[in-house]
Amino acid sequence: MTRRPAAAQTALGPMVIAAVEQYEPPGRRLIEDGLAAGLLPVAARAAVRACRWKAVRAWMAGASDRRAPGVWGGVLCRKRYADDKVAEAFGAGIEQLVVLGAGLDTRACRLTPPGGRAYELDLPVNVAGKRQGLRALPGGVPERVRLIEVDFETAELADVLTTALAVHGFEADRPAVFVWEAVTQYLSDEAVHAALAFLSRAAPGSRLLFTYVLADFLHSGGHGAAALHEEFVTKRRVWRFGLAPDEVGALLGRYGWIEREQVGSAEYRHRYLAPAGELAGRELTVSDLERFVEAVKP
Repeated sequence: MTRRPAAAQTALGPMVIAAVEQYEPPGRRLIEDGLAAGLLPVAARAAVRACRWKAVRAWMAGASDRRAPGVWGGVLCRKRYADDKVAEAFGAGIEQLVVLGAGLDTRACRLTPPGGRAYELDLPVNVAGKRQGLRALPGGVPERVRLIEVDFETAELADVLTTALAVHGFEADRPAVFVWEAVTQYLSDEAVHAALAFLSRAAPGSRLLFTYVLADFLHSGGHGAAALHEEFVTKRRVWRFGLAPDEVGALLGRYGWIEREQVGSAEYRHRYLAPAGELAGRELTVSDLERFVEAVKP
């Protein structure tokens, strides 16, 4: 059996969280994802099914928080934010979605409207697993979604991505919404800049959504997340790239993008979880290690 690269092994956890969330009552649910459980391995699906009982859901989320405070809530909030922003882009007339490092995420299948087109790019092992999982679900791989194999550490990545998308019908002269969720921390500095060089070619009117991990956490830990630092930075050494919030605007500017907003734990709590937020006081701890950025191409 081919050994999965370290970065490819991280696709499962967020989708388990998304699948468990579907057992929350509709008025308390942060995301709607009826496909998530169907893409999980058999053992993970069994664990998710046990979460139909509220006590089991609470135990699972609590166990996650004891090991990595706020990661469970942070995954849910970031996925909700990305869903909202992609739906907003489609509503504004953008008809192309490009997901860089899609993993098992189902956003392209769920949100791409009739007449739209979505392109998911990921490591070959992830694409193969995603394709197999979707084929087993009713409807199979949606006709409007293209699954494309690519290695984000490839030299000349900008050209590789441009060519791969063109082969599958992407129209480079038309705006698109690009989603780069929970990927940058796994890449080298060179790979991040190569991806941004590709994104610099996006048509005017395009939108970019991407997450990053705080650089100070990678350098020295803290933020109440010693276990995460030990596993991902010290032991496995798979989290390599980070930023400080005030570095984002200049970085994007080098590649022709304008930062529109950044959100993190405070904004998520205000929009979704606070008494005045959408879920009217749902109690979830949200980590401040990761931030989501929205940018526009003028």
